[in-house]
Amino acid sequence: MRAFVTGATGFIGSHLVEELLRRGYSVTCLVRKTSNLHWIEGLDINLVYGDCTEKESLLKAVTGFDYIFHLAGLTKAKKDEDFFSVNTAGTENLIQAVAEKNSNIKRFVYLSSLAATGPCYDGAPVNEDVEPRPVSAYGKSKLEAERIILRHKDIIPLTIIRPPAVYGPRDKDMYIFFRMLKKGIFLHWGTCYYSLLYVDDLVRGTIISSENNAAEGKIYHISDGRIYSNDEIAEAISSAVGTKPVRLRIPRIIMPLFAGIGQRLGGKSNIINRDKMKELKHSCWTCDSSRAKDEFGFIPKIGIREGVKWTADWYRIHQWL
Repeated sequence: MRAFVTGATGFIGSHLVEELLRRGYSVTCLVRKTSNLHWIEGLDINLVYGDCTEKESLLKAVTGFDYIFHLAGLTKAKKDEDFFSVNTAGTENLIQAVAEKNSNIKRFVYLSSLAATGPCYDGAPVNEDVEPRPVSAYGKSKLEAERIILRHKDIIPLTIIRPPAVYGPRDKDMYIFFRMLKKGIFLHWGTCYYSLLYVDDLVRGTIISSENNAAEGKIYHISDGRIYSNDEIAEAISSAVGTKPVRLRIPRIIMPLFAGIGQRLGGKSNIINRDKMKELKHSCWTCDSSRAKDEFGFIPKIGIREGVKWTADWYRIHQWL
């Protein structure tokens, strides 16, 4: 089977490429001339140069593939319009190119986000029947991309996956919290609840959804099946990095100021930014993944204790911690 992957040089994309190769797929990755190929160097893959924001570069690139996994996109940006130009318009370019040049595709899989659904407001984990109410520009750009993709479902077999917070080796977002807790600092702005997913489970779930006819034309939330408080997450990370952090309470009212400082210091690559704070000020980000289990057999294998330990070990080995 021939697979085409966008976003292959990133955290999740590089893990997906490795798993596809393990399963015997022939893998081609869309990369830009400026892409950092560090995580996929040395792998038995093909590279095609192009950019999702430039449709003409995609027309030849997408032909002849059985599966297309679209992971490319922005998770952080200085300007809201950047999310829409890359996540929304870039996805529209890709799906249109597929519609025009790859009529025999078996499945187009789009990696969206729980941010496209939005937080849960009544305490119950959101499912696929909930009306989406994204609160961030990132989430809104991903939801709009989903809607564009779904307009093509009569001509392109497709599946949309909405994971919650994803962590694991190579991740730079959760790494910030590992580093803070390693330094003995636990920033706390009230009790919050989250669904999580280890990266290996995400890529496995993404692949099996693409191979299952029952998942065609549908949207799925997938998680590890548990709900964690921020205290539980901090305790698991602290145990893995060997510290007992001091809790520093951050009043919600000053979170925008805190985000502004973080954005100026870290630029668009910093998870501590104004758009992310629009999400973090909500206290419940949980999802129900039972439909994925029932319809295409997704069963997570990695819980928080194992996943956090393996992630911390990787950070130490690579001298990130």
